[in-house]
Amino acid sequence: YIFSFLIFFFNFAAFSFPFCLKILKIARLKQLCGSIGLAVKDACQMVTDGATIVDIGGESTRPGALEVDLEEELQRTIPVVRSLRSNSPDIVISIDTRRAAVAQAAIKAGADIVNDVSGGTFDKNMFSTVASLQVPYIMMHMRGTPKTMQQYCKYEQDDVVFHVANSLVQRSMVASEEAGLHTWLQILDPGIGFAKDLDGNLSLIKHFSGKFRQLLQKNYPILIGPSRKGFIGHITGETNPSMRDFGTAAACVAALLVCPSTDGIQQQLPTIVRVHNVKGIKQAMQTIDAINRAK
Repeated sequence: YIFSFLIFFFNFAAFSFPFCLKILKIARLKQLCGSIGLAVKDACQMVTDGATIVDIGGESTRPGALEVDLEEELQRTIPVVRSLRSNSPDIVISIDTRRAAVAQAAIKAGADIVNDVSGGTFDKNMFSTVASLQVPYIMMHMRGTPKTMQQYCKYEQDDVVFHVANSLVQRSMVASEEAGLHTWLQILDPGIGFAKDLDGNLSLIKHFSGKFRQLLQKNYPILIGPSRKGFIGHITGETNPSMRDFGTAAACVAALLVCPSTDGIQQQLPTIVRVHNVKGIKQAMQTIDAINRAK
């Protein structure tokens, strides 16, 4: 499966249109024990709706969330990964975890990508583990932990875009030079909603395809995940996260809108959008991609 995914990944790197990564969170062990089949069915429907990658996680990372212990996270996620891979060999699976042991077990069970919201800061073994696995790695920017991160929303000179991009570049070099995790296997994520206040989230979205990408210095694939986040509720007054899909579409379109270059050459590079509502957001992404390509 790693080989088949690498073919996908090289093809992905050659084109520019946005890819959808769908979230599948396993909330409680009791639900999982009798619902592996349902989770697999849901994942297959996500792909039918247009998801390129299915992201499976067993730990909530919302603001204030408490940590899940290692054994419970393994029990929540690995049976789902194994069953999904067995039933659907062509689906690209991402494991959403901060732990190297979970990442290693998930890749062994059939996952293709490691998605780490801590950017390697939670588990000192994460970079070396992913390097040894030689699979793509999503490196997200976050300060603190889900429980404490909202205490760390202030950035020097209020330049959150510069700080986040610079931090990701530094972490990327550590992963590459000290652990051997090649930069061409890294996908960078500014971490919308993670140690960011309202203004920080809006700035990162506004400058995602411009200043943020330019500051990364290399043509990394990049990922953004504004889906149903609290900042949308703050703007719209919508308290139910599942009712924030219209706000999500607007945030995704704004993030992917590419300003025309002065020389008339439009640079478009690989982008992944992490969403809940695949079908609706994919339509928005296809539309903005067509607009970006227009003369």
